[in-house]
Amino acid sequence: MEIYRVNDDATMQLVYRTEVTVMNNLNPVWKTFKVSLNSLCSGDHDRKLQCTVWDWDSNGKHDYIGEFEASFKEMRGAIDGRQVQWPCMNPKYRTKKKNYKNSGIVILNQCKIIKMHSFLDYIMGGCQIQFTVAIDFTASNGDPRNSCSLHYIHPFQPNEYLKALVAVGEICQDYDRWVRTGGAARPATVSDRRAGLSESPLDSSLRL
Repeated sequence: MEIYRVNDDATMQLVYRTEVTVMNNLNPVWKTFKVSLNSLCSGDHDRKLQCTVWDWDSNGKHDYIGEFEASFKEMRGAIDGRQVQWPCMNPKYRTKKKNYKNSGIVILNQCKIIKMHSFLDYIMGGCQIQFTVAIDFTASNGDPRNSCSLHYIHPFQPNEYLKALVAVGEICQDYDRWVRTGGAARPATVSDRRAGLSESPLDSSLRL
């Protein structure tokens, strides 16, 4: 079965495709799956969902069984334990066969909403962040005194490591109760040289 989200411009975006079920089974049971509400319906509980059911064939030419329309608002009915059902319709058969009712019934047995807390939720709840940084001075990056090395300390501008640390640290520092500075590093090379990170390229609130 494939579930498509119907977008505002009437285009359809595939949201989820179930696994291949047991062969030669007229009553397949699909495994439980998880999908974000944003992916499923863009947060709109009334947004139309197009669901298509196929009969899998090993040659790749799957047989079309039928389709039905649903919405997350309808799916939520399974939260309280009751089953939600949709008739799976084949437009071709509905037109040609007078006594055609449906090509089967799709039943939703269970639906759960699991809240995923955002970074802002944790901050508003009083969460404190301890911002710690460690850099692996691996020998593959070369001698830090060489301008080709990722660890090269330029006399006038920070290297890529320092740029990344400052970019992240300037945001995280507002949520850290304590700000500590200072530090040194030892390159992972055979020789016994040491490389200390210069404090000058960094803001006073974040230094290594």
